Amino acid sequence: MSLKSLPIPPVPDETARIARAAFPHGAVPMQLRDVLGILYRDTDFADLFPVRGQPAEAPWRLALVTVLQCLEGLTDRQAADAVRGRLDWKYALSLEITDAGFDHTVLSEFRARLVHGQAEQRLFDLVLDQARARGWLKARGRQRTDSTHVLAAVRALGRLECVGETLRHALNVLADVAPDWLRAQALPQEWVERYARRVEEYRLPKSQAERVHYANVVGADGWQLLDALAAPDTPAWLREVPAVQTLGRVWQQQYHPRESDQSDQSDQSDQSDQSDQSDARGRQWGEWRAKEELLPSGQIENSPYDPDARYGKKREISWVGYKLHVTETCDPATPHLILQVTTTPGAVADETMLIPIQEDLAQHDLLPETHLVDSGYINADVLATSHARFGVDVVGPARGNYRWQAQEHNGFEGHHFMVDWDAERAICPHGHASTSWTVNYDRRHGQARQMISVRFAAADCLPCPSRAQCTRVSQRTITLHPREQELALRRAREREQTETFATTYGQRAGVEGTHSQGLRVCDLRHARYQGQAKTHLQHLIAATALNLLRICAWLNGTPTAPTRQSAFTTLMTQAA
Repeated sequence: MSLKSLPIPPVPDETARIARAAFPHGAVPMQLRDVLGILYRDTDFADLFPVRGQPAEAPWRLALVTVLQCLEGLTDRQAADAVRGRLDWKYALSLEITDAGFDHTVLSEFRARLVHGQAEQRLFDLVLDQARARGWLKARGRQRTDSTHVLAAVRALGRLECVGETLRHALNVLADVAPDWLRAQALPQEWVERYARRVEEYRLPKSQAERVHYANVVGADGWQLLDALAAPDTPAWLREVPAVQTLGRVWQQQYHPRESDQSDQSDQSDQSDQSDQSDARGRQWGEWRAKEELLPSGQIENSPYDPDARYGKKREISWVGYKLHVTETCDPATPHLILQVTTTPGAVADETMLIPIQEDLAQHDLLPETHLVDSGYINADVLATSHARFGVDVVGPARGNYRWQAQEHNGFEGHHFMVDWDAERAICPHGHASTSWTVNYDRRHGQARQMISVRFAAADCLPCPSRAQCTRVSQRTITLHPREQELALRRAREREQTETFATTYGQRAGVEGTHSQGLRVCDLRHARYQGQAKTHLQHLIAATALNLLRICAWLNGTPTAPTRQSAFTTLMTQAA
């Protein structure tokens, strides 16, 4: 499909007359056209289409339909029907009343072009550009960021279900793309019985020994298929099939590396019993890993149908899928618009994402002066880096101090010790100087962060009259961040005790309303597509739709809703 760019026509007179008669008070699509005019143009998407071939549907219309579709929670078929039959949509799209629209498959093809062309951000950015031009975005204002869970568009699988379904998926894909090659492998007939149906928990063995045996049988089958694919006479392109690559990764994660002892192979091949042969093949090709031998759950693939989805946990919620980070403005004099959207696997920690979010905001010249976040985003490195690199003041509660000295409220915490950074020593509340200053590295969340361990002499700690308030061992050790990080963390904890902090941080709670609106309008917590790239596109489209909805509300003078309270809470508050 090629792009034949044509001027965008005005709304046909007959369409405008009938639409205004049917909607005397207007509708969102009509208001968007009247107030914002043309949101998208064909030239905005010219790089995604070839210059030769059959003319494609106008990209500006497809882009607008994609956003309106998300705004109303429609499927592709329903959106195509709306183009054919909805007066307000025809008005927004400059279509005649008699226009028959287009086939629904055009919408999925357009989304695929956005993903393959790495243009997912385009629909979102073009609306923000219009908001900036109209003065609705305040430079260096106040913003807030929060994350929420997103369920992948696949069912959650247990370990045995995952390996069985991964092999079954690979066999089905190979049967479609290379039937002659797969037929020539002369696979055992029991494979048909084993992988003909979807792998379900209730069909799996019940005892632990039987489950391990089944896992090794499936493992041996998978290694056999991988060996056949690695053979020199196998076409190289078969090894690049995504389902085959997923099979290889899952087998490396769930099974031990294969042994190369040929003598063991010959000894095992002499066994006559079929089940014993399966066990021998499992040992030869790599046995099922015990639970304690696995990678962290957040690094393991959970489904062959969406390899990007990961197990995630946030407070009491656990899920398989992704995590969505939303950043929006919260200045009182402008509409609250979403400025940045990030989609990550579910296991990625919030504290690793704030700096990348601010880097993206900086590239679009949208950095705030004050950034409101919850404690999940804050650590000493984030506080120091945000201020030094971007001039952004991160406001939020720092992680709590869970050492017993802090919990008992009468002990000597880290901030009670004076630190001489130039001399690399610390002074305890009783005036004793530390005797060692050691730099270590904390490797949590896959990052090596510098930490400083400061130790005091036992000769000073043992006779100290305040030892019971300071340490329960022979000598006290405190842990510090590097200088700028430690100072930033201490300043943040001091600010938390002020009334100004409580007033400022109270505005962060409004981002929960964004999650609520996104859930009700766009079903944000359920991925409609498989894969992180497509899920991220869904989130960008949803953010665009919510921005347009908020712009309409702003122009209509609709105030933002206050935080909802239960009827009982409201009644008791009024009584008090």
